Amino acid sequence: VQLVESGGGLVQPGGSLRLSCAASGFTFSSYAMSWYRQAPGKEREFVAIMSSTGVTTNFVDSVKGRFTISRDNSKNTVYLQMNSLKPEDTAVYYCSVVRSGTRYWGQGTQVTVSS
Repeated sequence: VQLVESGGGLVQPGGSLRLSCAASGFTFSSYAMSWYRQAPGKEREFVAIMSSTGVTTNFVDSVKGRFTISRDNSKNTVYLQMNSLKPEDTAVYYCSVVRSGTRYWGQGTQVTVSS
């Protein structure tokens, strides 16, 4: 299993970013995909999840209405569209999949929201 995130960067408050996670080594279309984040000095927290078919999504309350999750099963890629970003969204963002009882992580991509 390999997960490679991209798309992070520095953005001003109120701005937008789209993160991508390219997956390989497993049958992507068969698995729910999720995003987590970890801010400095804090534990990693769940952000969003999308079912294998893309029908079902769920988000942490703090990002509802601002973030959307999507996937392209033909490209083995999951996305996190982040709008109306706030300084408290600053974190390393990770995509993740649970396969055969093991959770796999990407290397993460840094998102910094600052003026």
